[in-house]
Amino acid sequence: MPSSEPSLKTFQRHIAEQQRQHATATGEFSWLLSGITLATKMIAAQIRRIGLGDLRGAAGGQNVQGETVQKMDRYADDVILDCLGYRDTVGIMVSEENDEPVITKNVDGEGKYVVLFDPLDGSSNLDCNVPVGTIFAIFSRLGDPSSRGSDPHADILQPGSRMLAAGYVLYSSSTVLAYTTGDGVHMFTLDPAIGAYVLSSEHVRMPARSPIVSCNEGNAGSFPPEVLAYLAWTKTKAAGPYAARYIGSLVSDFHRTLLMGGVFLYPPTEKQPKGKLRLLYECNPMAFLAEQAGGLASDGQQRILEKTPHSLHERTPFYVGSRDEVATVLSFVSGQRR
Repeated sequence: MPSSEPSLKTFQRHIAEQQRQHATATGEFSWLLSGITLATKMIAAQIRRIGLGDLRGAAGGQNVQGETVQKMDRYADDVILDCLGYRDTVGIMVSEENDEPVITKNVDGEGKYVVLFDPLDGSSNLDCNVPVGTIFAIFSRLGDPSSRGSDPHADILQPGSRMLAAGYVLYSSSTVLAYTTGDGVHMFTLDPAIGAYVLSSEHVRMPARSPIVSCNEGNAGSFPPEVLAYLAWTKTKAAGPYAARYIGSLVSDFHRTLLMGGVFLYPPTEKQPKGKLRLLYECNPMAFLAEQAGGLASDGQQRILEKTPHSLHERTPFYVGSRDEVATVLSFVSGQRR
């Protein structure tokens, strides 16, 4: 006799099961997450037809980062803001594409969550059909809603260790959602036949050691000498040598590192002495995922999740990946090895 139990577990069912484990859960958090999944399905649909519509190429102008804005950047940003903006659980949104925080219309201080996101990481690669992604992080707002002032920055500029959830969606040969709420990393694959994210891997673990290095060595001429020493070491027989893998889209590079192990590094350069990647909505979410999968994430001096941000679009050096591989990088960066 066939079982009445469904043969697949959707993201919504997974969240509902997690929610039942918490007696005080109200459903507000799952309602917020449903907004993220809806937005990413819409983005995925447009990416699949990128060469057929009018969303290909640059939109003109630059964002707050000084980067050329792609048409899909604006589309993805608008979709996420729209899907989250009318959920009364969301009070503040921070996007890579916007100079200032977006305060949701419901508010009067009542929306209790802060959502930070990079709507379309790697968008400059879209015309080449390179995989791209969406990254997000979720925090609780601080203090009593009735005492909140008009300045949202205190709610936003929290260390990553206070994150409630983080994740990314990779738009590639399949659309994959990876997320954590502090209870491991779980992956879901979008099934276009039913329009739902379906569980594909639970409690994903990053290999502790894997001789793979992911780095844009086109910038090596201005890397710190300690990083150059590490990269030179990875090419020696004593080291292995290491395999070099670099895509140029953080979500893609991190996804491969999460599954295959190794280390991804984006050190400071002469042009970007504080690093290039953004702490709040790129490095913090990936660091949370990495640690939940057994890996490490550092800025070269301290754990990424312990950094207290000072501005919305703050940048940081970033070393993330397998536990032993990141430890090796840091042994060079700290000067212990030469």
